[in-house]
Amino acid sequence: MVKRVLAGTLTLIVLAFVVIVISVMRFDVPREELVGKYAGGASQFATLPSGASVHFRDEGNADGPALVLVHGSNASLHTWEPWVAELGGTYRIVTMDLPGHGLTGRVPGDDYSREGMAASVHELTEALGLTRFAIGGNSMGGGISALYALDHPERVTALILVNSSGVPVVREDTDPPLAFRLARMPVLSKIMRYVLPRSVVEEGVRKVFVDQSKVTDEMVARYFDMTLHEGNRDATRMRFASYSARDEVAFSERLGGIEMPTLIIWGDKDLLIPVAAADTFKERIPHAELVIYENVGHVPMEEVPVESAGAVAAFLGAALAEPAPAPAAAAEEPEGVE
Repeated sequence: MVKRVLAGTLTLIVLAFVVIVISVMRFDVPREELVGKYAGGASQFATLPSGASVHFRDEGNADGPALVLVHGSNASLHTWEPWVAELGGTYRIVTMDLPGHGLTGRVPGDDYSREGMAASVHELTEALGLTRFAIGGNSMGGGISALYALDHPERVTALILVNSSGVPVVREDTDPPLAFRLARMPVLSKIMRYVLPRSVVEEGVRKVFVDQSKVTDEMVARYFDMTLHEGNRDATRMRFASYSARDEVAFSERLGGIEMPTLIIWGDKDLLIPVAAADTFKERIPHAELVIYENVGHVPMEEVPVESAGAVAAFLGAALAEPAPAPAAAAEEPEGVE
């Protein structure tokens, strides 16, 4: 009798465990399904020389100065739409989903390093015929933008760094999102390839905002869906596995070579990259201005879009006031753009 009771109890425990695992298992979502859901409006796709099919948007004033914006880790081009709404009347704004992100997904060669990302930005801007433009990035995208400015100074008119990566960070009394901590753990990051509760993604989204009213169900659903895009979790695992603190130190030592006007924007309540990093950027980049917003988190372009876009407009208005080089010959129709 006792054995039957124990056996029945064990069976119930096993069944409960199976139900729990099944409830949090998440398989990849086909690209076509997500394209139909999120690639509306200005969305386009370009096949780059590297073979990647990149999701991008080319919006705003087609005759205005060009501004290329690069999103952060595990985000997508959608993060820049508030700035597009504020600045699009003046500037031509190009945004893209980086390799391993959004609707771009996993790419041939699986290069998700800062250098690989910057190369993708270069390929897209060349495909669009952009020869001179301002570039800005948030978080990981800021580090990519800074690298691009260092490697292609002849193309960059101005640089905008928003809560940017690129300098060594000492985190004191901060609590990064669980998803980021798990992604840095080799075994658990592999488990996340198949087991990913929506709550983990929501916690990550909420932690980049101070004003929780900005976090909508639609926003959380989009982040979750983009995470499940086929190949994105594999790309994220590879990207985090390749991170090196030593490389970050070496990169930060190059920042003094940035010669174009630079605007640094930060939220003082950033839990991912503490505001002290903003001062480090300001110290190392010769021609840098710094704007810090109180009670704002990691994504000022979404949390305080009017104020942050206003700072960008004032900065670019001054930075681009000097006469520009003679325009290049008209570009041919970009290859691979659908």
